Amino acid sequence: MKKFVAEQSFWELFPQAAIGVAVVEGMKPASAVPTEDAAQIERLLNRSNELAERFITSSTISENEPVRAWRAAYRAFKTKKGARCSIENLLKRVLKGNPVGSITPAVDIYNAISLKYALPVGGEDIDAFEGDLRLGVTEGGDPFLPLGENEHDDPTLPGEVCYRDDAGAVCRCLNWRDGVRTALTDDSRNAFLVIECVEPERIADCRAAVDELAELVERYLGATTRVKALVTAENPEVVIAE
Repeated sequence: MKKFVAEQSFWELFPQAAIGVAVVEGMKPASAVPTEDAAQIERLLNRSNELAERFITSSTISENEPVRAWRAAYRAFKTKKGARCSIENLLKRVLKGNPVGSITPAVDIYNAISLKYALPVGGEDIDAFEGDLRLGVTEGGDPFLPLGENEHDDPTLPGEVCYRDDAGAVCRCLNWRDGVRTALTDDSRNAFLVIECVEPERIADCRAAVDELAELVERYLGATTRVKALVTAENPEVVIAE
């Protein structure tokens, strides 16, 4: 049995946060997604780029509310220099007139949800987890090979908030950068999908985003949703695999 556990150290920093979780099984590999479905996913992504414009009220990226909220969150723990929440990077592209483009069907789906709701969305290959997945403040030194690197280990910092399992870090600086070991690939079958919300007034948005994310993965990738939950300080853990 594997669990996802948001540790007490996380709730001490973010007592009103919510973590939306969906575990999906049996996803089609990218090569098996019909052309017409891939085209529909791309259209959804294009529409989400347009919808994201409603969250951009200032030409200064840091003054937009979703970005402001996450910049404040990142000041609460130790981060790598220049680390930013994933949603800031997506919204910055929209602001600059450089919409987020298509990558693969699975990534396009969760980028579409992230843009539509202006919430960070991530995905990991659940079969690559070693033991429980935990979210909390680390003492540092957790092994981590960043995506895009072949051999340069970049361990966590003391006081950093990260996702980690028994083998090391899974995602650095809460939702900044995934590692190679657990990253979703075109052939991943089973996924742990996660949406973080640090704005208590937007928890309903987080719940809706998780529902829509799971529904789209079922519809277009042929997956089955095995777990769907909202993790909070009152309900800080959920079983993600038997």
